[in-house]
Amino acid sequence: MKPLHALFAAAWLALSAAAPAQSIHGVTEESGYTWLSDGRVAGPASEVVAATMQRAGFADYRAGIYPWARAYDMALQEPNVLIFMIARTPQREAQFKWAGEFMRIEYHLYKLRADKDVVVHTLQDARAYRVGVMRDDVRHQFLQAQGFTRLVVSAQNGENFRRLLNRQVQLVPMPERDAQALCEEAHVDCAATLEKAYTLDALSTGLFMAYSRGTPDEVVARTRSAFEKLKSDGTVARLMATVRR
Repeated sequence: MKPLHALFAAAWLALSAAAPAQSIHGVTEESGYTWLSDGRVAGPASEVVAATMQRAGFADYRAGIYPWARAYDMALQEPNVLIFMIARTPQREAQFKWAGEFMRIEYHLYKLRADKDVVVHTLQDARAYRVGVMRDDVRHQFLQAQGFTRLVVSAQNGENFRRLLNRQVQLVPMPERDAQALCEEAHVDCAATLEKAYTLDALSTGLFMAYSRGTPDEVVARTRSAFEKLKSDGTVARLMATVRR
């Protein structure tokens, strides 16, 4: 039989292995899936991440909302950063450690319904208009790569939307849920105000949670395992269906 002190030592080592000392910093932007409520990060995506962290046994987790460019840079430069919801693209594949897919998403170019002069049948047509994008977002990167030269860059989705309402830009790429949320915030009738001018099929992709490259693989593996369990038991789908309050 092992001495009592040896058993305690073994138990301590097991607990240490099960609970890495690294703190995890979740970073995201304000959207239809994440927002601030009474000073804390709320919304369905943040609830999924919090549930994943709890399931994985990471007690030292905190989340913050930032302009997307800052959140993106933090996830590129700092260890133990978990960014969500981030589109998984070939250009980003090697830049992050991917931990779980929330959902598939489709982006549309929205215009003002009253702006009859804005007509978009092809991506080429859209190049003729001022397009509001968020700095370093996948939409910014994609349109820039497609040769768009009339991009108006903002730090936040809400700023792009206000520019659209004020006719400072003529098109804004958004998923439908974000468009609905921004209309509600601005107290405008979405159906009467906005119109889908064009769907960016090439940008249809998955939205993920992903770790910075400096994060230990063991942390990533535990997060991925916890997320898959929540996805398989329906928790992820249930939380993501939550309507913004």
